[in-house]
Amino acid sequence: QVQLVESGGGSVQAGGSLTLSCTVSGNTFNFNVMRWYRQAPGKQRDLVATISRGGGIKYEGPAEGRFTISRDDAKNTLYLQMNSLKPEDTAVYYCYAYDAVQTYWGQGTQVTVSS
Repeated sequence: QVQLVESGGGSVQAGGSLTLSCTVSGNTFNFNVMRWYRQAPGKQRDLVATISRGGGIKYEGPAEGRFTISRDDAKNTLYLQMNSLKPEDTAVYYCYAYDAVQTYWGQGTQVTVSS
């Protein structure tokens, strides 16, 4: 059974940094696409960044220039390095994976940015 477990969330002040991790078990990390989403209170879940198996990367507007998505296949782990954090980045961050058969979600990790 595939499981995605996020970690690395926490509380930081504006301008700070955090690195989120998503560790995968039960799979050979052979996903076509992996993504980070986030959901702020009372809002819909939004896409943050995407990385494909071939290494292609795409960032959505708020993440561009501040966030870096990466993957370490040897560690079965997806990362999201977040710099210059803003209060509007406060949300629960979710890891997502797709292997051409089905999609998988982690349970989320809370990121809180104070001004």
